[in-house]
Amino acid sequence: MKYPIRKTNPILSLVSSSLYDLPVPINLTIMWNFGSLLGFCWLVQVASGVLLACHYTCHVDHAFDSVVYIMRDVNNGWMIRSVHANGASFFFICAYIHIGRGVFYHSFVMKHTWLVGSSMMLLLMGIAFTGYVLPWGQMSYWGATVITNLASAIPYFGSDLVEWIWGGFCVGDATLKRFFVFHFLSPFLLVVLIILHVMYLHETGSGNPLGISSDAEAVPFHSFYTLKDLVGIVVMASLLFLVCLCFPDLFSDPVNFFPADPMKTPTHIQPEWYFLFAYAILRSVPNKLGGVVSLVLSVAVLYVMPFFPKGFHRGIQFNPVAQVIFWLFIGNFVLLSFIGACPIEYPFDLIGAYSSVGYFMFYPIFPFVCLFWDYAVDTVVAQK
Repeated sequence: MKYPIRKTNPILSLVSSSLYDLPVPINLTIMWNFGSLLGFCWLVQVASGVLLACHYTCHVDHAFDSVVYIMRDVNNGWMIRSVHANGASFFFICAYIHIGRGVFYHSFVMKHTWLVGSSMMLLLMGIAFTGYVLPWGQMSYWGATVITNLASAIPYFGSDLVEWIWGGFCVGDATLKRFFVFHFLSPFLLVVLIILHVMYLHETGSGNPLGISSDAEAVPFHSFYTLKDLVGIVVMASLLFLVCLCFPDLFSDPVNFFPADPMKTPTHIQPEWYFLFAYAILRSVPNKLGGVVSLVLSVAVLYVMPFFPKGFHRGIQFNPVAQVIFWLFIGNFVLLSFIGACPIEYPFDLIGAYSSVGYFMFYPIFPFVCLFWDYAVDTVVAQK
């Protein structure tokens, strides 16, 4: 019997088993599209970033002017930069939806896959932060000053760590060069984590909306899901280009259109929108060290979820109580993002404090509610 080349060739067989012939559940919904959309975002960001790096000048005296040069004089430079800047926002939109779907359907029970994914999220945040500094606008400079200075709250070696990050005694040319190197090289480290993430996912197999094993009814990835993913990519690419062509500054801060001025502090310093929830949590803690710890834990808490006690059912699609808790958490996440963009004054400071407490309370309450519902349902079924 003659097998196709994708099965006999040692290299193609690896790709085929991971993509072409991979058995996947037959009932995956659109919520499972965001993994492939994240891969597409990575490709767009790397391609546009390499093109921008060809014209960017990594120097505090020329960085801002080089960005202006890209926008005005480089052929289609305005489009490349708009795709790269707005593509970061689309990257985080897909990442947050991807994580939210994982929480809803209990994908965190796949321990290794989830832990690698959490590491990818932390690295992605580092890449996005350093990229925001590179244009060397007013908000870029002061955002870098404020965020990097948080490391000084670490006891004993915090001040030395800040000076090491800065490459001196203040944010300057050495800082910009270090951030540029990190921002340029880290996406290639991210692809290593992506490969690990996919490998671990293929060991356990994807979940599905019913939360049950569907191995008996699995279908090959191609062409059932390649075409479905392609539709999602086309839709997202269309939305990205719509934003780039019609609303290119939709996600941008107006203050960042001014060159960095160390002698003039902006009235209200804030990060990009995808960091606002963590920024609001940071501001809600009056102690500097406590704020830094809360900031780190707001993302690092994802590492705890695989160790939640496992219930009888996977996912909360049939658990109305847990669904209420989940959607309250999503609403609280949006509220924190709004509070992070507001000035530190009444009532925003008070709302931010309560919302921060609610954010962290979700993680111990959510598994308890899931277990309680499973126990209650199984008790009723056993009695019948």
